[in-house]
This record gives sequence, structure tokens and C-alpha cells, in this order.
Amino acid sequence: MTTETRPQSTSLRTDLAADVRGRLLDVGDAGYAEAVTGFNLLVTHRPAVVVVPERAEDIAATVRIAAEHGVPVAVQATGHGAHEAVIEGVLINTSRMNGVSIDEVRRTATVGPGTKWRAVFDRVPYGLGGLCGSTSDVGVVGYTLGGGLPVLGRVHGFAADHVRSMQVVTGDGVLRTVDAEREPELFWGLRGGGGSLGIVTSMTFDLVQVGDIYGGGLFFSGVDAADVFGAYARWVATVPDDMCSSIAFLRLPPLPEIPAPLRGTFTMHVRIAWSGSAEDGERLVAPLRDCAPVLMDSVQMMPYAALDSIHLDPPVPTPFLEAGALHRALTPQLAQMLLTEAGPGSNCPFLLVELRHLGGRLKSAEPANAVGGRHAEFHTLAVQVPMGPTTGDDPLAGFRRSIEPFTDGHFANFERIGADDVGAQQCWSPEQCARLQRARAAYDPQGVLVG
Repeated sequence: MTTETRPQSTSLRTDLAADVRGRLLDVGDAGYAEAVTGFNLLVTHRPAVVVVPERAEDIAATVRIAAEHGVPVAVQATGHGAHEAVIEGVLINTSRMNGVSIDEVRRTATVGPGTKWRAVFDRVPYGLGGLCGSTSDVGVVGYTLGGGLPVLGRVHGFAADHVRSMQVVTGDGVLRTVDAEREPELFWGLRGGGGSLGIVTSMTFDLVQVGDIYGGGLFFSGVDAADVFGAYARWVATVPDDMCSSIAFLRLPPLPEIPAPLRGTFTMHVRIAWSGSAEDGERLVAPLRDCAPVLMDSVQMMPYAALDSIHLDPPVPTPFLEAGALHRALTPQLAQMLLTEAGPGSNCPFLLVELRHLGGRLKSAEPANAVGGRHAEFHTLAVQVPMGPTTGDDPLAGFRRSIEPFTDGHFANFERIGADDVGAQQCWSPEQCARLQRARAAYDPQGVLVG
């Protein structure tokens, strides 16, 4: 890379101001606190400078200037995936680059790095949809770079499998267009390899054909956890690939906006998303409805764009910690461990402990990309919402120890690791890790990009 040599006396802030059209925010400036605050309120960023870009060229200039000053660059769109605070260098907040363009003929969507899934749903015509996860409040790009585990994943595969092309600023400060023909190695790594290979400024992906789905939730009393979980374990062994589901041990706080049957109590929440007919959906779900008394039943035909109502993720920023694990099978021993850790009488400290059914198209090896964990049939996720200062043992550390004997990898979307970390070996195969490391060395030789 050829760069202009700047006077040594110039400051990072001065150089950024000369080349960046977007906003620059220093500690104490109006808007700084808002720009560094993401969805996870437990993570507080404290960078020296925040850049709020308006265009891809702003991001390229920021990376080049940061490299010249020897400071790291991190990125935040919504902050759902924030696990570690940025405490130095530059934070690029992409929230203003939130455009959406729909090509109905090609059935594609093109989004900016700050675009949320909700904005895509608001623009896409009925009958088409993007492969969103459990909430449309998440940013499209960051979610997809980690692989992107959709609600309809067993039907369509990972979100990363449907990316056609990207514009990306790599760690050498170059703005590149990447697809299967142009920069194919970088294209491979960006689809599932996390955000360490570059800062995506635009992403084009295929939309899938989907209109209404049979979806929602079944809620049962926590006292019936063993019966409900046992029924679910038997049921998932029989369902077709078009049936997508998860089950959660759920402990909601006593907040007035929560429905009375669920408020401040322990329940079991079975989540359903079926892309077939209502008649077939009712037939398939019947064994679950019959396994114990149902407190609430919201499973019905619904627009795909209303999928937020299936998992009911928190709609507002929340402080949280999480730990996940992949499993090749739901063995009786794993099922018993989950009941012991999260069932009745466990004094479980987590908001939820979820077991999600994978498999189906999620196991497909095509198209080839860096998504890891395709071998897994299930994923467990524990989410803790600390209500005050923590003391004593770390509950998540204890949960990780309990689930370790049943763990066969981790999923990148739920982990804070990069291609150069030892922990990356748990998200990707040794061959994938080596390939990602080679790409990182080629496109970010100074290690400018972090996170």
C-alpha cells in the first residue's frame, strides 16, 4: 500500500478531520456517549475518537490514517455482538450508513453496514424475505459476517450462504469489491469468518421466497419442564427439515409489560417456525401441545416479517452475558445436564437457557465459505442479565464447565474471538483457521482491524 507521509506533529484527530466527511467525536463531545453505546449495555466503549461515516470513502480514509498513527480500528453498528469494550484507537459507528435497495427482478437486497433487518423487511415485497435471526433489530452485516443463524435456517441454510457480493475496506485501507470472481479468497473468509478481515461498506444478498409461516411460541409452566423437554427431545428426532424450532428454559423478570402468565416466573418456551401449510403445521406441532398444560399459545399463520414474535427477544438495549456451545446430538446425558442446570429447583441465574435444533440445510457444504459448525445438530445458549454488581463465582463459567463434556465447537456469532485467537479453533476447523489467518496476513498485515 502506498500512503502519503504525514507530518509527525499532526494528531490523529486533525488528520481524520482533513479526510473524513462524516462526524468525528471526542470524549466529552455531544453525541459521543450515544455513539459508543450499543445494544449490550454491559459493554462500554471508550475509544479516543469515534468516526460516524457517511460513505465508504470515509471508512477507507479512517483505516489508512489509523494505520499511519499505529492505532487500532473497531466497528459498531448496533452493538448486539459486543463482548469486549474498545478502550483505545478509533471506533467506527456505521449506524448512519443504513440504506436498503431491493431488486425484485434479481431477488436481491443491497444494504449498508448500519442497516438493520427491520429496514429490509419494511422495504421487501410480500413473498420475499431475508434470512434474519431471532430479532430484526440486529444489523444485517455483522450478523452475516459471523455466519448468520436464521429462524428458517434448516430450510435455507446460513445467511452467509446467500451473499452475492460485498464492498469492503481491508486493513490496508483499500476499498475492494469482492465476490466469487473478484478477490475469491477474501469473499470466502468474509462469509462466516467474522469481522476481522475487513469493514464491509455494502452487502448484496439473495432474498428467499417466503410469505406466511406457521410460527409462534408455546409456553408451559416450569414445573412441567421434564415432561416438556422430554417431549421436545423425542419430537425433534421425527420432524422434517422444513420444521425449525428451539426450546428455552425461561425466567422473565416481574415487569408490567410482560404477560401475566409469564411475569416473574419460570416457564418453558417452545419456538416454532414452519414454512409449510397451516394444516401440516398443526399436525406436526400437536404432540407438543399435548405434552403438558399450555399457558399461552401464539403459534399460528403469520407474515414472515412478524418473526420477532416467535422468540420475543428484548426490544430495548439490555445488559447481558452469554455462553454458547454446539452439539452433535441431543443425548440423554446432555438433556439431563440441561434439566439439572436450568430446570425446577436449580436456582438457575439465567434469563434463558436455549436449545436450538440445527441440521437440515445448515449442514450443506455448498456454497463453500468460512462458516463453521456445520456438523452440529444442536446449539445451546445461556443468557444472563446481571441485575447489579456480581460477586462470588461466575455463573456462566460454571455453566461452561458443566456443558464442556457435551460440547463440539462454538458458533462465531455468539463468541468474542478472531481468526488469530486460540479460541478460534473452537469455531472453525484447523484448516479454516489457517486459511483465515493467511487472509488476515494478506489483507491486514499491520493488524489494524480488531473485533
